[in-house]
Amino acid sequence: MGHIAKTKERKMEHIEICLRENVQFSKPAGFEDVEFVHCAIPEVNLDEVSLETSLFNKKLKAPIIIAAMTGGTRKGGEINAFLATLAEEFGVGIGVGSQRAAIEDASLRETFSVVREKAPTTLKIANIGAPQLVKGYSVKELEKIVSMIEADVLAVHLNTLQEAIQPEGETIFRGVLERLKHIAEALGVPVMVKETGCGVALEEAILLEEAGVKAIDVGGAGGTSWSAVEHFRRRSEDQLGKTFWDWGIPTVVTTVEVASATNLKVIATGGVRSGIHVAKAIAVGASAAGIAYPFLEPAYRRDYHKGRSLMEKLIKELKVTMFLTGSRRVDDLKRARVVITGRTAEWLKLRGVDTALFAKGERPTLKMTGKPKAS
Repeated sequence: MGHIAKTKERKMEHIEICLRENVQFSKPAGFEDVEFVHCAIPEVNLDEVSLETSLFNKKLKAPIIIAAMTGGTRKGGEINAFLATLAEEFGVGIGVGSQRAAIEDASLRETFSVVREKAPTTLKIANIGAPQLVKGYSVKELEKIVSMIEADVLAVHLNTLQEAIQPEGETIFRGVLERLKHIAEALGVPVMVKETGCGVALEEAILLEEAGVKAIDVGGAGGTSWSAVEHFRRRSEDQLGKTFWDWGIPTVVTTVEVASATNLKVIATGGVRSGIHVAKAIAVGASAAGIAYPFLEPAYRRDYHKGRSLMEKLIKELKVTMFLTGSRRVDDLKRARVVITGRTAEWLKLRGVDTALFAKGERPTLKMTGKPKAS
C-alpha cells in the first residue's frame, strides 16, 4: 500500500474509532472547578445580550469554533462540507484537519476546498503539522494550504504525543520555533499554534509569542485523547497508548496559563461540551472556544437537524450564562467573577497564579523570573 493510501486509511480509522470507542480522557478538563458568581441584578435584559465578537479581523456571531477534525478522504470531505455549512449558517469559525495529504496528492484538495465553498464568509482556519515545517515545507506550499480553503489564519498543530505513539508517527520537532518564526514573518496570514490534547504551558507560550505566533489553540486535556485513539489502532504489547491516555495539561489550566503569561489570542479547545463551558473558557482568558467531538457523529451521519440543534443549544446556554453574570457582551465575560477551586486551583497555585483575583472580577498577570529557553 502506497504512502497516500496509508494516510487515507489512517484518517478513516481515526474517525471510526472516535465514533465506536470511548476515547475521552478519564480526567476532566477542569470546567467543574470553575463556578460563576451569580449576578442577581444583571442590569441587562436577556434580549440585549450580544454574542458577537471578532477574531483575526473576522466577525463571528458567537465565540465558537468548530475545531479541526478531518479531510483527505471522501468521507472527510463530506464531513468538512457538513461542518462548513453549519459554521456559515451560525456565523462561527471552522478549522480543518491536516492538509498535508492534499499537498502530496492534488486529487484530495477538494476534500478541504469544499470548506471555502460552503463557508465563504466566516472564519476559516487552515492546518499543517509541525513536522512538515521542520522537514522543509516552503512558504509557497503553506500559501497553497491557506488558499485551498481561503483561510484567515494558518494553524500549525503540535501533536508530539500522538506522533510518539503512532506506528508511522513523525517525531521530528527540533527546529520548530525557528521555522515558526520564519513563516510568521513571511506568510500573508497570521500563524496560530494548535495543540491536540496535551495543552501548552506558559513557558512554551512565551517562546511562541516571541517567535511571532499570533494565537494559541491550547488543545488541553479533558476531551478526546489521541493517545487513546492510537491505543485502539495499534493495541500493541507495550500499551503505550493506554499508558499515556490521560497525559496533558487540563484545558482550564492551560487556558489560564497562556492568557496570563502572553498577549496572544487564546482558543480553548478540549472537553468543551456546553455553552456554560464556552463562557467559563472566556472568563478565564480565552477569546473563543473550540468544539469538535460533539459534532462528529451528526457530521458523519449527515444529520443536519441534529448538528443544528446542538449549535442552537450551545448558543442558548452561552447567552443565558452571560445574562446570569451581567455580561452584555463577550468581553464582559472576561471581567465576570469566577471562583476556581479543587485540583485546578491547586495546579494553578503551584504554577504561580493568584486564583483569588478571578473571584473579584480581576485577572492575573504572570511574570517570568527568568527567560524560558528552547531546548
